[in-house]
Amino acid sequence: MAITLPALPYEANALEPHISANTLGFHHGKHHQTYVTNLNNLIQGTELAEESLEKIILAVANKPEKMGIFNNAAQVWNHTFYWNCMKKGGGGAPSGAIATKITEDFGSFDTFVEAFKSAGLTQFGSGWAWLVLEGGKLKITKTANADTPLAHDQKAILTVDVWEHAYYLDYQNKRADYLDVFLKSLVNWDFANANLKA
Repeated sequence: MAITLPALPYEANALEPHISANTLGFHHGKHHQTYVTNLNNLIQGTELAEESLEKIILAVANKPEKMGIFNNAAQVWNHTFYWNCMKKGGGGAPSGAIATKITEDFGSFDTFVEAFKSAGLTQFGSGWAWLVLEGGKLKITKTANADTPLAHDQKAILTVDVWEHAYYLDYQNKRADYLDVFLKSLVNWDFANANLKA
């Protein structure tokens, strides 16, 4: 089964003025599509061609000779997850189970915000900042390049993409501003709650 590019869960202009339709057009329509195309080319005619995206990632994780497949598969997964981490009118403090769990595991929402922003700011070069569930506890982690919590036996709850193509057209080199806007105006806490519950 060919891996396909999933549609954005909102219109391309839905996140404006925080993330422009121009950024989403390039990020989803060009970058994400390229990972999908590359992955399909790499797995064509192999035993992975009929597997789900998650099974492909797990099958090639930590295998240097399969790094090309892993990088493209993980980027397809990471980006699909990231689009769902945002919504029009999102951001601010969460409610529901995720709010309770954040307070329980970080002490306060403000502590979580600072730690999440720090992970995004201190990820050198390209990568991701994540809120994951591991061993029953929420923790913040960061991954370089295409690496993903799936490869580390962690359950992804929330992510922000800190590759420059995620924000450069709108924020240039101001990654801190992008992270602030992500947390204040974009985070889809409903999605985080659903991931926590699943």
